[in-house]
Amino acid sequence: MKKISNYVHDQWIEGTGTGIVLYDPIQGTALASADATGLDLNAAYGWARQTGGPALRSMGYSARAAMLGRIVDVLQVNKEKYYDIALSNSGTVKSDSAIDIDGGIYTLSWYAKAGAKLNSQAFLTDGEAVPLARDNAFATQHIQVPIQGLALLINAFNFPSWGLWEKAAPALLSGVPIVVKPATSTALLTYEMIRDVVEAKILPPGAISLICGRPEGLLDALNGLDIVSFTGSADTAATLRSHPRIMHDGAKLNAETDSINSAILGPDADPASIQLLVREVVRELTIKSGQKCTAIRRIFVPESTYDTIAQSLALSLAKVTVGDPRKDGIRMGSLVNLAQQKAVRAGVATLEKHADILFDGRRQLTIDAPADSACFPPVLFGVRQPDEHPLVHDVEVFGPVATLIPYRDIDHAWQLARRGMGSLVASVYSEDTALLAQAAFALGDSHGRVHLVTDAVSRIHTGHGNVMPQSNHGGPGRAGGGEELGGLRALRFYHRLVAVQSAPEVLKHLAG
Repeated sequence: MKKISNYVHDQWIEGTGTGIVLYDPIQGTALASADATGLDLNAAYGWARQTGGPALRSMGYSARAAMLGRIVDVLQVNKEKYYDIALSNSGTVKSDSAIDIDGGIYTLSWYAKAGAKLNSQAFLTDGEAVPLARDNAFATQHIQVPIQGLALLINAFNFPSWGLWEKAAPALLSGVPIVVKPATSTALLTYEMIRDVVEAKILPPGAISLICGRPEGLLDALNGLDIVSFTGSADTAATLRSHPRIMHDGAKLNAETDSINSAILGPDADPASIQLLVREVVRELTIKSGQKCTAIRRIFVPESTYDTIAQSLALSLAKVTVGDPRKDGIRMGSLVNLAQQKAVRAGVATLEKHADILFDGRRQLTIDAPADSACFPPVLFGVRQPDEHPLVHDVEVFGPVATLIPYRDIDHAWQLARRGMGSLVASVYSEDTALLAQAAFALGDSHGRVHLVTDAVSRIHTGHGNVMPQSNHGGPGRAGGGEELGGLRALRFYHRLVAVQSAPEVLKHLAG
């Protein structure tokens, strides 16, 4: 069985322990093992800071952008290999694998192009100089300086490619060395991608490190000038926040956690908007088997349309084919592993006690896969009295599960959506442009992204759950309180804001 190596000190090093086995979630076969036992993380982090950081910062933004472009070329050449790995290790159909693999490459490519337009200075200016004394004899200029620590990138199991590159792209473009810690269960794809990039000798020494398995002291080896970018559960984020390196020493943490996202049908509820809503809900229930932090979990519709939309969703879900992605005609693959399947079953059992089942794929669909696979079919719940069912606003089942919820009027819809206490995204479907504009303000403080859909954009909108590099990804409260992407705004996390106070002739040099 293949053993995944770690990459530290610019060397591939195997752990000294027995390792954690990675499985095919459909066939149950062992694919590889990952282990980080015995790694000297203090030395590894020191190498990244002292070797990788200076080498990256000496290049300038445009040169680093060109470096990202060369990484894109390497990944494109090896794409078919990555698809095979995603199939065997994540159990995803090809279109779902594309969201992860092609999405990661596209994000990297976008930052390569955007970064090419930046200057070749060692820092970025932030605004204009502001006088601090009469006649502008003394003034202040803000600049963004790349951190001289490292960026520890801790990623979730559902996006081993995109989760890597959406963090790595702005970090490397900023001139910050990265230490990548993928989720163990799907680390094989991350490992192969990084191995291909390393062998192509694109990055300077110390610029990238990879740690797989469950290492001791992952955060202990940080210092107060390092940063951590995390994607995963709220419970893990809370554990990270309480670590002394973050809570006491001041290492900066960006957390993106799961949330209970909403899709809202406007009160006008015309046939086109209903069709758009139903299509998007079914897509979000089935893509990656619902294992997306941005997936639709609550569907808010006018009370008068509840039964009609419940029937329409059930009819569409009845057509979904679930099973082994190796077989023709399969639309939806498996959950990532049996542990995740067990968690989804437990979540469904909890919601069953408090909600009606409008569509139950466990009884209405045939799963075309071995009986012991990690597949789980879509389940649609409904509650007619949402104010009396707090669990639907609090319990997220990280799989193909959503709940249909009626609202009395649009203010009631906004109120219900906000009961998620912070979400990554809400989408609204309507032909009422004034209502859609209102949605941006009504939902903006509790959501990182507001996705507004009319029939005019039905064929071109990027989708409720798709995270684009041009737009902010993150959300307040339960969603983690973090911010990622958003174009070149992403670079801010990897820089320090510094106020420089001096005479105007000195500050002119900062402006370039």
